[in-house]
Amino acid sequence: MRRSTSPLSLILLGSGVFLLVLTQLLVWYVEPRAKRTPTDVDSTTVFRGQGSYFDIGSVATMDDQTITITRKVLGNVAESERSGNAIWDVSTQIDTPKTLPLADPRKSLQWTTERWVTDRRTNLPVHCCEEKPGFEGEAYLKFPFDVEKRTYTWWDSTLGAAVPLEFDEVTTVDGHEGYRFVGAVDATATGTRMVPAKLVGSTKPGQVLAEEWYANAGIELTVDPRTGRIMNAVIAPTKTLRAPGSRKDSVTLLASERLEFTDATRTEQVRLASEDGGRLRLLGETAPLWGGVLGGLLAVVGAVALIRGRRLPEHSGE
Repeated sequence: MRRSTSPLSLILLGSGVFLLVLTQLLVWYVEPRAKRTPTDVDSTTVFRGQGSYFDIGSVATMDDQTITITRKVLGNVAESERSGNAIWDVSTQIDTPKTLPLADPRKSLQWTTERWVTDRRTNLPVHCCEEKPGFEGEAYLKFPFDVEKRTYTWWDSTLGAAVPLEFDEVTTVDGHEGYRFVGAVDATATGTRMVPAKLVGSTKPGQVLAEEWYANAGIELTVDPRTGRIMNAVIAPTKTLRAPGSRKDSVTLLASERLEFTDATRTEQVRLASEDGGRLRLLGETAPLWGGVLGGLLAVVGAVALIRGRRLPEHSGE
């Protein structure tokens, strides 16, 4: 008897081996490279809540007003590709009911522009490419991929320093599971501003160099654990002026007990976290699991068929 090789057995064996190799490539090569901070980001997040602000026109603090913070993030794709880092240009404006309808951000209560440069894999700051300001920490506009239940350092632009945020609990945002991190900033002097002496209760004539103070009574960030995307954020900032050397606040520039992502912002952030996380799950878990199972079965079936073969009778010459 002699054996013949079945083409089907070779196809099954080859397909099985291919799938087994492919699953390993997905786990060890493709999926880790998919965990990169995007460079083509174009997003807008909005905080809103009740609070107080100092109105220059009336020279008085206006209480129980709607405060809106709008942050626009635009990735600089060309420069990111040249540097190999994620370069994001960030515009943040704080608006009151008077300034919100105005199209010009320069007319907002406060408007700042920044440039953030981070390592696309670790999310750590990279000090290059005209970053502004220089910052430190592990998290700002996002957390690193594969978030852990530990304390992270979060950069607070108003403070000009990193703030420790402790892991608080596993919670959900619109049905999507996330990790909540909490922290606070005690009242801290952040700079000075020349103002009329009377404004801060000083008896000196003319103007004085008033001290700017900042505090944040409650920072809550709920993060998608797989992608590091911030799905919901709550802050409670207070900015005040003090007379030189004083221990008491004289003027409230901005204060709110709770500014939070709007419903629309939360919904969008959850959607993006779900989509991005789904792709990473497919590459890192679903495809390797089922590809490995199917590849193993095909390889076994093909190998068995190849070993057994098909016996054919041998013809002896006479």
